[in-house]
Amino acid sequence: MSDIILTTINARFIHTAFGLRYLYANLGSLQDRAEIVEFENSQRAKEIAEKLLLQNPRIIGFGVYIWNRERTEEVVSILKKINPDIIIILGGPEVSYEYAGERLTELSDFLILGEGDEAFRDLCASVLQAEIPSEKIIRAALPDVSGLKLPYHLYSDDDIANRVIYVEVSRGCPFTCEFCLSSVSTPVRQFDCESVLQELDTLYERGARSFKFVDRTFNLNIRTSSKILRFFLERLTPELFVHFEMVPDRFPEALRTLVQQFPPGVLQLEIGVQSLDPEVGVRISRRQDFEKLVDNLHFLRTETNAHLHVDLIVGLPGEDLESFGKGFDRLISLNPQEIQVGILKRLRGTPIVRHVDEFGLVFNDVPPYEVLKTRHVSFEEIQRMERFARFWDLIGNSGNFIEARDFLWREEASPFAEFLALSDWLYRRAGRQSSIQLKRLVLLVFEYFVDERKSDRAEVGALLGRDYTRTGRTDLPQELKAFVVEPTARRVQAKASAKTRQLRVVSVGGDKA
Repeated sequence: MSDIILTTINARFIHTAFGLRYLYANLGSLQDRAEIVEFENSQRAKEIAEKLLLQNPRIIGFGVYIWNRERTEEVVSILKKINPDIIIILGGPEVSYEYAGERLTELSDFLILGEGDEAFRDLCASVLQAEIPSEKIIRAALPDVSGLKLPYHLYSDDDIANRVIYVEVSRGCPFTCEFCLSSVSTPVRQFDCESVLQELDTLYERGARSFKFVDRTFNLNIRTSSKILRFFLERLTPELFVHFEMVPDRFPEALRTLVQQFPPGVLQLEIGVQSLDPEVGVRISRRQDFEKLVDNLHFLRTETNAHLHVDLIVGLPGEDLESFGKGFDRLISLNPQEIQVGILKRLRGTPIVRHVDEFGLVFNDVPPYEVLKTRHVSFEEIQRMERFARFWDLIGNSGNFIEARDFLWREEASPFAEFLALSDWLYRRAGRQSSIQLKRLVLLVFEYFVDERKSDRAEVGALLGRDYTRTGRTDLPQELKAFVVEPTARRVQAKASAKTRQLRVVSVGGDKA
């Protein structure tokens, strides 16, 4: 039994609640009276509430994010009906902005706005001493990160063996991109790099091999970035996997030299391009040197072994599908391993709302608050692009259609137009955009090439067969067996790419937990 329960609902089991661990690490003398309890979105609200109530807590603190807001509201409602005396404290990006009049706000006892590392501790101390604050809304003072207790020792052995280990060496972002919560967050503050490196070394010695850095701009401070990269270069193993979010136009020679030293499968770089239309960039206050961006992406793809995960956003103010398609085609020419196509979201508190009237932005009212239409992209086109994004992930990003993907546009000027046509056809033919087994998907692509594109049956069958068996699959669809030579020499593709596909962590909806 614990007086204080720190909890959240993670999107998936593999995720860990980094924020809760910071809160717990900084509880001071209250630590002995507290416990972290994590759940997953697949669990029912009543099941979650039951497990929390069994602890008989006096205080429950919830981390509320875009992926768990609705489930959290349901859980809090049940808790308050069963035991109204439990003090409910909410924190996180989903309750730090635009909270007035919200049902979740009304159900709770307190909201902590901003970084609650110290504010949560102080509020819990007051409540447990029966000194209940009169104000429901607690605006957290900005903590001095140099004085915060680091939480890395709180990762359990099970976390290290089975889940993503989140790490940070800085908080905040210097940029003002209007679709991102970092545009309204605090300035960049650096943790003591040597202290973080000591914690990383301990995690590594305990067996951690998969690290995701949640810094918004890992390569902002080149000196710190270089130290971190050298740390991992000194500890290379076949299992090591490290994810960084990088500014695309900031790769000086010192950083390039270090990145070049990593073997395949170790580094994944998430690079937020978002749009290659300079006018759109100016409109959303996104500062970006496009010439340097293109040069850096070309360098990273051709002269390093880093796995590049590049983001593009559909529905930005003033951008139509033609402009988006040109940006997509430009990225295809640079050949990153992944292009993550996302739909614009109206995250609470972000200044993207200032464009609503001028550009006709209409957003869904429920999480993840995606744009439904704009003056330049209709609702029907947004729906098409959602399907495009899903099929692109299955075909373009998965690594399962390496030859087929390039074959699709080998004689065409626009990869975007060609893949959009395939996406439209797949949706008409399959009647869905999800829950399509790989074996069925490869046969659908085969049918599209042969029946719609009039491609040579034997050529297409052979390349799809090579794609299917490249990583050692032995259950090749019967329809393709006649076209495939025994794949004994092809069984082992680079282990690095297979490992990357297993471990890669895609940032959806700002999931910096």
